[in-house]
Amino acid sequence: MHRGGILKFFLVMSAITLLLDWYVFNGLRTLTADWQSRPMRLLVTWGFLVISVGVTVVFLLGFGSFSTAKGMTPFHEWILSLFFTFFVTKLFFVIVLSLGDLGRFISGIAHHISNEQKPGEAYFPGRRKFVSELAILVAAFPFTSFLYAMFRGKYDYKVHRQTLYYDELPEAFDGFTITQLSDIHSGSFDNVKAMQRGIDMAKAQKSDLFVFTGDLVNNAAWEIQQYIDRFGQIKAPYGQFSILGNHDYGDYIQWDSEQEKRDNLAKLKKHHAELGYRLLLDENVVIEKGGQKIALVGVENWGEGFVQKGDLDRALKGADLNAFKVLLSHDPTHWEKKVRYHPVDIHLTLSGHTHGAQFGIEAAGLKWSPVKYRYLDWAGLVNEKNRYLYVNRGFGFLAFSGRLGIWPEITVITLKKKRAA
Repeated sequence: MHRGGILKFFLVMSAITLLLDWYVFNGLRTLTADWQSRPMRLLVTWGFLVISVGVTVVFLLGFGSFSTAKGMTPFHEWILSLFFTFFVTKLFFVIVLSLGDLGRFISGIAHHISNEQKPGEAYFPGRRKFVSELAILVAAFPFTSFLYAMFRGKYDYKVHRQTLYYDELPEAFDGFTITQLSDIHSGSFDNVKAMQRGIDMAKAQKSDLFVFTGDLVNNAAWEIQQYIDRFGQIKAPYGQFSILGNHDYGDYIQWDSEQEKRDNLAKLKKHHAELGYRLLLDENVVIEKGGQKIALVGVENWGEGFVQKGDLDRALKGADLNAFKVLLSHDPTHWEKKVRYHPVDIHLTLSGHTHGAQFGIEAAGLKWSPVKYRYLDWAGLVNEKNRYLYVNRGFGFLAFSGRLGIWPEITVITLKKKRAA
């Protein structure tokens, strides 16, 4: 989204939230009307208004951070997250309160039509305190949920394990394990100790191979510098490999020149090497074990609606087309649009990108996130004619400084040789 579009979006959202502020403020006045302590009444009503409007003002003042070369800092993401939390909370409050007001409106009209209205009696009945109490109770659910997402959920790492069976897998690779991280978004971290727990969990898997599937940074190469020693701790006997994601190209912020942008990408590529990752740029490498081989293929970003630099045909050049192949491709739409129809059989594709929207439900067999309306395959395993796609939910977070229901992920894939029954 260009700068003018972002500003317009910010202004519209701010205007809506200020209207919500006015509505909630009046609902709180009803709630506190019979409180004997005037200071408490003022604290609840005006205290809410000052805090909520203050968050909106700071949110507007932070507009420039979305497009400057520095990009969003964790502070700006916190302000954005607080704005979003207040916005959703107020929306829940207003929905309940407006339903009560709709009832008052219908009651007043009916009372007037029936000619039962007495002289001097208000046209509409007063707002009942019970409705405001119910509105507070309902609004407390999103408020506390989003606070949990911001303080705890974004570092609540989960290990997801998948075992995949293939006829074509070489015998030597039976039981071969791959740990995958994706979407680190290093510019967003605000708790190094909590982040390190996720790194330690990835190390503890002791997999044969480690892969990272893009979006090392939010925008700029400097974001990963302070964490190189930490993510560089992840080692695997058969190597560490990586690819670029859409955010790694620096397309979402303004640079002083095209040369500065190119220099940033060159520096980011060097950081991959400093991490101990072999960055695959539309190329393939051979992984050999016990005298047998598989091909690991990595493409630059290719995404529907995003940068499309990846060239699968070039990446396959020189590879044994009959070999078992694992593809690293950041955006799952690449698999949807290109990979699954490609004449060369790609056995397994590992992606990320979606974050699962950092919000949703995955429990008791239910799997839902608003991101499903944008992506056909947005989290977990997909199989079409024995061509598998696995979409990692992401290690980090972006914009909203939190996760709720869709927790940060460390993926462990085990490859198994399928044998006849």
